Amino acid sequence: MKLFVREQIPLIIVYIAQLVLILFVFWLDGYQNYSIILYAGILSGCLFIGYLVYRYLTHRNFYKRLEEPHTPMDEFIKAGSGAPLATSLHLLLKSQYRQYQNDLHHYQHKLKDHIQFINQWVHQMKTPLSVIHLMIQDEDEPRFTAIGDELDRMKKGLDMVLYTARLDEFEHDFYVEMLHLEKVVRSVTSNQKRLFIRNRVFPSLQLNDELSIASDEKWLSFVLTQIITNAVRYTTDGNRKIFLKGFKRDTNVVLEVQDQGVGIPESDLPRVFDPYFTGENGRNFQESTGMGLYLAKQICDKLGHRVEIASTVNKGTTVRIIF
Repeated sequence: MKLFVREQIPLIIVYIAQLVLILFVFWLDGYQNYSIILYAGILSGCLFIGYLVYRYLTHRNFYKRLEEPHTPMDEFIKAGSGAPLATSLHLLLKSQYRQYQNDLHHYQHKLKDHIQFINQWVHQMKTPLSVIHLMIQDEDEPRFTAIGDELDRMKKGLDMVLYTARLDEFEHDFYVEMLHLEKVVRSVTSNQKRLFIRNRVFPSLQLNDELSIASDEKWLSFVLTQIITNAVRYTTDGNRKIFLKGFKRDTNVVLEVQDQGVGIPESDLPRVFDPYFTGENGRNFQESTGMGLYLAKQICDKLGHRVEIASTVNKGTTVRIIF
């Protein structure tokens, strides 16, 4: 109704102006019978009001849809109107909506093909990495150790690409079960032993073996890998420790990963879960991608876990996963 009134305001002003002008011309011509002039004005006004009522009734559905911008497009298209303008707009929107659906389907198909290609490519790249790792695992020379370190970095990069590609279809690739938190953490830290040794940083596990959580082991292991990798990467001094603590807080199980690294400036903390945000530390550590904590947060949200982070510059960072 408000939209209809606003649209008709110029017409009402023009109507009043032309009515006054015509009556004024008759008055100048010497016709000064006020009762007839008033009667003519009332009759004209009634006809004009009747026209407005008719127009509102025939366009009511049209204006109602325009006043509800959040109405789903398919519902907007279904409702028709007998007015020519509304009918034409209805046909135009219907045609454009059909074209939009076709384009959307086309791009969704291309995106799925792209994700499938990424998945296949990652798995193909993992095979030669595994072969190279097997070829050098019994070698003790420093150059082979360096090759092994680079293989680990490449494997982590491929895993990040793979999990990023799968994130949008998370609901098709997860399995929730009861897990022993200590077992999951020990498995992840064991897989990262080369990273710990290379950086002369050592894990300190303080977990109760009775702590159980409901989660997906594969996705959770990836999250822990990202958090531990960050903790080690930003611990620049040797002979430091990464503390992994598990405990109960009220009815929740909490896993806490605490490092003794460079910490995160307070101004960067609100944005550490944003994609590609590396902050001040990213300028000093060239390997930073800004994706690790982002992916960890996204995956935890989808699993129903909560992530908290606290940090003090030059003292360290603490990341908590609350199950």
